[in-house]
Amino acid sequence: MSNNEARVVLKARRVSFSWEGTPLHWVPEDPFTSHTINVLHLLLPAGERWFVHVYKQVLPEIRDERLREDVIGFIGQEAVHSQAHDEVLPHLRELGLDPTPYTAQVDWLFEKLLGDRTLPPGKARRWWLMERVALIAAIEHYTAFLGDWVLNAEELDRRGADPTMLDLLRWHGAEEVEHRSVAYELFMHLDGGYRRRVRTWATAFSTLVFLWQRGTRFFLEHDPTLVAGRATFRDFHRRGQEGVLPSTGALARSVPRYLSRSYHPSQEGCTAQAVAYLAASPAATAAEKGAA
Repeated sequence: MSNNEARVVLKARRVSFSWEGTPLHWVPEDPFTSHTINVLHLLLPAGERWFVHVYKQVLPEIRDERLREDVIGFIGQEAVHSQAHDEVLPHLRELGLDPTPYTAQVDWLFEKLLGDRTLPPGKARRWWLMERVALIAAIEHYTAFLGDWVLNAEELDRRGADPTMLDLLRWHGAEEVEHRSVAYELFMHLDGGYRRRVRTWATAFSTLVFLWQRGTRFFLEHDPTLVAGRATFRDFHRRGQEGVLPSTGALARSVPRYLSRSYHPSQEGCTAQAVAYLAASPAATAAEKGAA
């Protein structure tokens, strides 16, 4: 966290979303944007469960008590994120789009390919654990980037995007901005090697691009309301120019920031804006009142 921002104590927040009134194309008349963002519901449940699994393994190695508290708060928030996005999937099935074939592949990626391996205690086992800690730091750079983007994506409001879906995305995005420094600071605490940071960034970025375009194509091809749904880079670039998706220019500029030797996640987003949204989020405030 940057020196000019007060430290925020991280905590998991209760949320409550009701999906009955959310249409399949929750950005009106824009299946491409709706499904590009819907990919989050396919990737995040398994991905954030994986974050939690890895971080529980490294907790005993954290020697800084403040960082340890932040990691515990991070784990709590990520577990709630995973559950919240997972709860969207039954609604998609009710609307005629079953994501199971794709989510099965994502589960395999995180549970098998990136899961625990049968390695002897010592260097090999620690190498694999540190690789995954570094991968999470790289992924969290992009979750913070996306969180900051969606908090400021006013064009989605202007186009009449479904308010419940927007609240889910902004609640989640705000917490990503709020805890954006944790994964990087944990990596620096446990390892911090620059070559590892670059290598795992390349792996994380290429994998995210591959999974995202594959997920968007899956949704468009299986959407029961579309005759010939297709996804192209031109569509993504144009939506970025219009402000309903992140722009390709902003994505490109995010790369050298992370690869800079002077990088720190506090350079991404604004904690005050994130905390302000979390205090006003309809889902968070409704759940808090219900628990009172």
